[in-house]
Amino acid sequence: MPAFQFRTVPHLIVEPGAAAQLGTHIAHHFPTVRRALLVTDAGFLRTGLADASLRSLQAAGIEVHVFSDVQADPPETIVLAGVAQAQMFHVELIIGLGGGSSLDVAKLIAVLAPGHQELAQLYGIGNVHGQRLPLVQLPTTAGTGSEVTHIAIVTTGATSKMGVVAPQLYADLAILDASLTLGLPPAMTAATGIDAMVHAIEAYTSRLMKNPLSDMLATQALSLLSSNLVTACRDGSNLPARQAMLLGAMLAGQAFANAPVAAVHALAYPIGGLFHVPHGLSNALVLPHVLRFNLSHAAPLYAQLATVLQPGITGGEEARAVALIDAMQEIAVATGIARTLREVGITAADLDRLADEAMLQTRLLGNNPRPLTRGDARAIYAAAL
Repeated sequence: MPAFQFRTVPHLIVEPGAAAQLGTHIAHHFPTVRRALLVTDAGFLRTGLADASLRSLQAAGIEVHVFSDVQADPPETIVLAGVAQAQMFHVELIIGLGGGSSLDVAKLIAVLAPGHQELAQLYGIGNVHGQRLPLVQLPTTAGTGSEVTHIAIVTTGATSKMGVVAPQLYADLAILDASLTLGLPPAMTAATGIDAMVHAIEAYTSRLMKNPLSDMLATQALSLLSSNLVTACRDGSNLPARQAMLLGAMLAGQAFANAPVAAVHALAYPIGGLFHVPHGLSNALVLPHVLRFNLSHAAPLYAQLATVLQPGITGGEEARAVALIDAMQEIAVATGIARTLREVGITAADLDRLADEAMLQTRLLGNNPRPLTRGDARAIYAAAL
């Protein structure tokens, strides 16, 4: 067995209703904290689902300042505005409450608020230095797994994105409370759920850092997600299905934090950056076509994953590998999400630019089980059109 390392968040709470006890949990873990910054987006704040958490913090004697300016694909200006607010109020702890964007911004505020580094110095792998503020994460979508990853993505220009990858971005505490996801619309439930399934599939087939722990987490994640996604889309008030989705997304996050994602994400990023398509949907649009491209190199692993989605499946290795692709397409159909690039406003004239942008994602492409050229990327986009 090859040597490997594995890291994750040191404390997890998986419990419906736990968000309403946030103050109690923070007081237990961080007894000296008196001022916190809660990082979220205005839309989630309007749902009222944060109210119980805010009351709980106040009851625990913790003064809370709310930063609710987070937006999808957050630009650097949003991160810096959050840092300024954290510094202005001299907060001692950061709470991320929201989807992946809010959790990513919370990570970066926690790192930058002490004033040791500038944001531009963080981009890349392992460039965070010094101590960050304590960090607690509560996801409100079952998708990104950001609550247990050491990655934050920032929009750095009109279409470009940069990643910060460092162990300091792992939270101290993550709380998974499915009641926070009950208001998620079906389309977003579907896109974020398929995003989480992509994390599991790509972690299981990652070329460089795949390991027994990530494999175990990826297969359990895929089982939970595939068994509950359609139910969660059709009946958003089904709390057991929502909690299973949240757990599955978290397990997939732990898997890909240690066995990184690859070409699906590399080709999805330009779709999001250039056309402002939500990240989960961008992944779903290219997923079946990347899987077909990888078949020559990943068929044995895809065949193993097919048995997770369809226990008792028969047939040879290649037939089962193809069955995985078919099953993922059936899930996309059942959830009703867009399935072609044309549906999100992309035309044949855009394919060269997409391919050029995808080839810049070298950090991700190196993990793909099959080497991928610019011509391959363009052909995949053309197949997805």
